Amino acid sequence: MIRHENFPSRHVPPRHVEVWLPPGYDAGHDRYPVLTMHDGQNCFHAADCAYGAAWEVQHALARLIAAGEARPAIIVGVWTIPERRVLEYRPARPFLTLSETARQRVLAGMGGPPLSDDYLAFLVHELKPFIDATYRTHPGRDDTFIMGSSMGGLISLYALCEYPDVFGGAACVSTHWPAVEGVIVPYLRDRLPDPAGHRLYFDYGTTTIDTLYPPIQAQVDALPAAAGYTHGDNWQTLVFPGAAHNEDAWQARVHVPLRFLVGRE
Repeated sequence: MIRHENFPSRHVPPRHVEVWLPPGYDAGHDRYPVLTMHDGQNCFHAADCAYGAAWEVQHALARLIAAGEARPAIIVGVWTIPERRVLEYRPARPFLTLSETARQRVLAGMGGPPLSDDYLAFLVHELKPFIDATYRTHPGRDDTFIMGSSMGGLISLYALCEYPDVFGGAACVSTHWPAVEGVIVPYLRDRLPDPAGHRLYFDYGTTTIDTLYPPIQAQVDALPAAAGYTHGDNWQTLVFPGAAHNEDAWQARVHVPLRFLVGRE
């Protein structure tokens, strides 16, 4: 694991970025797909996690690689800044569909305007070029993926829609739809990328706040279906009975979105 501490940016405050290199990276000259994950402090090590449990995504991917079920890939974990997390992960453009009065009222309740466009500018225009220059990556869209949970699911979907030429797939785990209720469906109707060359994964559990998600998820699911995505191929929406909204639950199933994004065909 390589940690780039306080990675600088013109768009957002500095934060740690961790990079996991797959088995065999140091021994060869191959290039690799890249998966960028939000809430990077929760991705790899429980000692760094704010909630005492981590996804341990590196172990899940290593097992899939060893079993021949996934391509070796580089994982980039981008740490969050707690006081900015909701603002950076809440998609900005969907709120432009509201009237100015309604938008100001909603934004006042959020604690400020979304900062997601700045965060994505950091990922796309600063962090990705650094990763591609520093490590042996496949830099193209077909090998560039993004994943997160809860609000991280929202910003992953937003990244795919705002930068469809950069990201080829997004995994949105326990996506916190209430944060964009009333605005996300019109936005996706206009901005969902072409199914040719893109992959889209959603899931949710059936306990804790995940119980809020099915009605909005059903509305969202109608959009890729109408746009020509094929469920079970380049789009999946899965339900995990009994799963809660926490790192333990996401750790238990992270192999599923990993296989969807970087699985061997």
